[in-house]
Amino acid sequence: MREAIIALALLVVSPVAFAQAPAPSPAASRTMVSAADVAAMIAKAKAERKDQPLLAQSMIQLARYNVSLEYRASVGNSAVHETEAELFYVIDGSATLVTGGKLTDATRNGANLTGKAIEGGSSRKVAKGDFIMVPEGVPHWFSAIDGTVVLMSLHLPHTPAGR
Repeated sequence: MREAIIALALLVVSPVAFAQAPAPSPAASRTMVSAADVAAMIAKAKAERKDQPLLAQSMIQLARYNVSLEYRASVGNSAVHETEAELFYVIDGSATLVTGGKLTDATRNGANLTGKAIEGGSSRKVAKGDFIMVPEGVPHWFSAIDGTVVLMSLHLPHTPAGR
């Protein structure tokens, strides 16, 4: 009798518990993002962006990896990711990217540092179709945006040698 009561309780409680669980992120269930999806994400970013320099949307998530669409319409903060490299692909537009040098007015944000700009470093123009790899620990900053630039950004967590 006791087993029957426990089984009945599980049948009643389980659907309620599952109904209250938060829905997984749409990006977490994707294995592909089509060109039409990207175009819709860009349109959404244009519509939702107010004054912020960067609007990011997650495209695909898998374990420690997150692929994001970054819509940049003005200059934002500089950054250093201490435990991750970052790969950028320029989907559309162009900008000036500074790498290296030193962050100005750096503040800690978890495993990252952010700053207002970069002193020193190397500037390069990046445009549609370019891939850029920024190794972990390297300051980077989009110091000029030519109208808008749309990027795919992939953070690559550090993996110890031999793994």
